Amino acid sequence: MTLTPSPLGGREGAVAHQTDPEIRRGLTQARGHIDSILSMLTENRSCIDLAQQLQAVESTVRKVKRALVEDHMQHCIADSANNAAMSGEEALRQFKALTKYL
Repeated sequence: MTLTPSPLGGREGAVAHQTDPEIRRGLTQARGHIDSILSMLTENRSCIDLAQQLQAVESTVRKVKRALVEDHMQHCIADSANNAAMSGEEALRQFKALTKYL
C-alpha cells in the first residue's frame, strides 16, 4: 500500500502511528485522572487535591502530545519527504503547521 500525504497533514491509507500503543496508554491514564477528579469533586475534596490531579492530567496529555508530534515528524513528514512522496516545500509547510502544537 502506498501512503500519500493527505491535505490535513496525515497519510491517507495509514493504519496507525508508530506510537499508537503509547498514545492509547497515556490517554487512558489521563481519562483515569479525570474520572478521579470528577469523583473528588463529588466528595468535596480539597482544592489542593484537585489541583494535584489536574496537574497529573496536564502532564500526561503533554507527554502524549509530544509522542504524537514526534511520530508525525518522523514517520509522516520525514519518511514521506525522504521517499519523494512529499516535496521539501510541503514537508516544511507541514512542519510549520505542527509547531503550533509544541
